[in-house]
Amino acid sequence: MKFNGKKGKSKKGKEARLKAEALLRAQQEEEERLERERLYRELLERLEAKYQGERESELAQHNSLKQKFLSAQQWKMDYREQAKWEHYLSCDGTPDPTVPQEINTFMSLWRDDQDQDVQLVMEKEEVVLHLVEKLEFLLLEAAPEEITGKQREQYQEVILQLQDLLHQKYNDATQNLLKIASMYEDSETGNMHTVLKDKNATFCIWANLKKKPRFKDHVFQEAGHGFELPMSLALSSVAVRLLHTHYDHVSPLWVQCQGLPRQGAPATVESAEQPEDTGQGPGEEEEKGREEPSVPAAEETGSKGRKESSVSLKGTSNNTDDIKETQEETEKNSEILDAPSQESIWNYKSKSSAPVPKRFSLPGSRLSPVPGMLRSTSRWGWNAARGGGVLQEEPGGREEALQVVDLEQLVPVGGVFHISALQLPPQAQDVGDWTMVELLDVGLEVYPYSPGKAEDGTREAVQITLRLPDNVIYFKVPVVARWDPAGLNLRHKFISNLNTVSCFHWFVQQDNQCMLSSVVVEEEEVLSHITGKWMSPLALRAALKRAGVNIFPAEYSPKYVPVPRKAALAEVKAYEQMALLAAAFAFAHSKWNGEAGPEQVVFKVSERLTAGSAKGNHWSLLMFNGEKVQHLKLTESSEAFLEELEEESEFHSTLYHMVKDSASNEAMEKVERAGCLFIDSVYQLLLATRVLAYS
Repeated sequence: MKFNGKKGKSKKGKEARLKAEALLRAQQEEEERLERERLYRELLERLEAKYQGERESELAQHNSLKQKFLSAQQWKMDYREQAKWEHYLSCDGTPDPTVPQEINTFMSLWRDDQDQDVQLVMEKEEVVLHLVEKLEFLLLEAAPEEITGKQREQYQEVILQLQDLLHQKYNDATQNLLKIASMYEDSETGNMHTVLKDKNATFCIWANLKKKPRFKDHVFQEAGHGFELPMSLALSSVAVRLLHTHYDHVSPLWVQCQGLPRQGAPATVESAEQPEDTGQGPGEEEEKGREEPSVPAAEETGSKGRKESSVSLKGTSNNTDDIKETQEETEKNSEILDAPSQESIWNYKSKSSAPVPKRFSLPGSRLSPVPGMLRSTSRWGWNAARGGGVLQEEPGGREEALQVVDLEQLVPVGGVFHISALQLPPQAQDVGDWTMVELLDVGLEVYPYSPGKAEDGTREAVQITLRLPDNVIYFKVPVVARWDPAGLNLRHKFISNLNTVSCFHWFVQQDNQCMLSSVVVEEEEVLSHITGKWMSPLALRAALKRAGVNIFPAEYSPKYVPVPRKAALAEVKAYEQMALLAAAFAFAHSKWNGEAGPEQVVFKVSERLTAGSAKGNHWSLLMFNGEKVQHLKLTESSEAFLEELEEESEFHSTLYHMVKDSASNEAMEKVERAGCLFIDSVYQLLLATRVLAYS
């Protein structure tokens, strides 16, 4: 075999030439890269020097804008003082809850009035709830210098007293109604039943006057709730009351017992900052050392100290997926018989777009589900001993080991269902020309009932059917829980087969008020009872949480939600400066915010002179650390996060000066003219939702 020597040498020479050319190109590219880096460093040095030179001037201009926050705070203080004065001049009979003499007189006079019926209590309820809300908002909104620590304790005590008195008056009115139940007997069944309802409560009561076995169940058609009694109760002088309060005066007792901020309190970014990484996932925090609170039992009492059974309906979450369960032994009957029990419903937010049914059934019911109802399982029943009656789970099964509900992780919605089995008092009897009645000075009594066994071996428990409120959104799988006043906690079990929803919200601000303009679930607008209504940021927050839309993180939310850690300096100052620009600029989430590290926040901004005008506009990507802001070169479609500066842009000390470089004169004039109350409202919503950490 022969080889061509010249051809081999030519090939080797060509390869050497190519290698030399590649090496030369690599050297040139490296030199060009180094030159670009040198020029970029020099640019950054010049921009840094310019930034440092203009920093004091920019901050001085910005501080003049920040005075609007102080103006808003002063306006609110003056507004509260003016409201107090106008209330004093009006002499409308309602007390000022911040004045001890007035509120004590109000409660004393109402407490002594024993002749009120349920309708009058409902009318007074509106006043009481307004007083409670007024105090709660004052505690949340007032600056530290406005009220002292002693006043805060006083207001919190007044809130508890008002709530307790309101429930007491419902018991008194129930007793008055049951005394004359025979006057309202139904012509078909011979028993008494009625439903009274308003926007704050639904009152349902049934009295077993004739004790006929075939009338052992009843559905309150106007409310959608119902029950079925076991045979032993169907033959007894028993009354069933179902009081659904659309407000929740129960779970705050747990919050107070734990020494936590009230759930309506805005979470300060400083205190809500995430803890150091311990290697545990959300919801896996240490449970060691966390014991049941050692405090006196806070009991719900009926008239003259008698207690009642009750059921509460709760739901939604602080953005968490899995319930943190702590196994506990079953409470012995003797430990809980003196305390009312309550059942609650809880649920979770989900990104799923599946529709949510407005009604569902608990598993394990002996009866077929009633359309539109929530039915309790057959393992629940009334039990009584030592003069106390409770709605409790019966011993003897795995279902009795209910888990303690963590109110840091879950938030109640839908109000509270208080369900009571009551002793029917003696009714009036016609004797000749006389009407006679036996008078008992014992007040409202719970019915002493202990479930026996039915023929099939199951417990003869009371079946309860509840219709969920239509004005609440339920996310993911809800949890039924009941209140245990002996331990000041709630215990839960799960409900199966509840679909999830996704919803979208738009907020509109106007002066010191804001409005929920739309909530859409599966292309259908919902929550019409609160959309389109102007209210303060605090009131809107409370309304949304009551409706099951909890988009407001609390101090303890990072324990349950994996969110990027952000330094308080960057986050708080970003919200403050975004609020100052909100009159003419729109802000949006950036996927790079989570990649920027804890010391930086990244978001998009676009000029917006009219509502919706930012859609389709060019968005600038800004990075801010609380002291310096820069325009990033990358876009949302970039492959990796880089802090490279956008060409022909500069460093600035504030967002105001950054957007001013490219904004229209009209936009900046609109920012300058923005009212202090509008700016303050936007800031409150941003701080409450913490969009830079939780979006």
